[in-house]
Amino acid sequence: MSLIKDCFSNLQRNHKKALITFITAGDPFVKDTVPLMHALVDGGADILELGVPFSDPMADGEVIQRASERSLANGTSLDDVIGIVRLFRRDNLTTPVVLMGYYNPFQNMSHESLAAKCLEAGVDGILVVDLPPDEAERLNSELVKVNVDQIFLVAPNSPESRVRKVCQLASGFIYFVSVKGVTGGKSFDAQEISASIARTKEISGLPVGLGFGIKSSEAAAAAANISDGVVIGSAIVELIEQGGDVTTVAQNLEVFVGSIREAIDDCDHTV
Repeated sequence: MSLIKDCFSNLQRNHKKALITFITAGDPFVKDTVPLMHALVDGGADILELGVPFSDPMADGEVIQRASERSLANGTSLDDVIGIVRLFRRDNLTTPVVLMGYYNPFQNMSHESLAAKCLEAGVDGILVVDLPPDEAERLNSELVKVNVDQIFLVAPNSPESRVRKVCQLASGFIYFVSVKGVTGGKSFDAQEISASIARTKEISGLPVGLGFGIKSSEAAAAAANISDGVVIGSAIVELIEQGGDVTTVAQNLEVFVGSIREAIDDCDHTV
């Protein structure tokens, strides 16, 4: 059983929803990322998404775009990102870590080498935003060999045929995009997308995490009511962008994530 599957199974047994948090690796510096990852876990995060910086992050809003720019300015590479996970694993062997990014950096490393390095470092999943399932079979076959989950995006307007195609390869969980647009954009309408989330869950047989446009405790609670997990990214990256020494930033992240955790745990879970 993968760490991601184990995580969702444990949460379900305890009638809880997953809190999935995103930060960009190497923002503001590579040396700061591991302490920030631990702060997210201390605040109550169940799964960590670690963004692989890229020069053209088309699905990301301005906040995460700037985080990628800061990280790239420091020369952060995919090998650095995998090294960050390796360091994190020295003190945490149980929290799933997902690399989230765009195909170009992953493609520059052979699929076989990428899978091997993920296995060695303790990466549990990969989400490649701009790699559709039609073109993902080669990468997927290598990830399956090393028990690394490949996570895919599903949108509110994805037709059933597309969802079924995604689910042929997906494992771990499905990332459901709550709004049409980029990260950190407009708020989602829970009533509008709840049926699509239920359909996706039924077709896939996998947990569904809801992300994009979730910035507050109220939004997180609403998202938890219609999904198996809540993804928060831009609001966390904004706290990092505000600056300060790594200890202060880590404390701010822990407090913020703790407030989201509390909101999710207090809501009426109907899924």
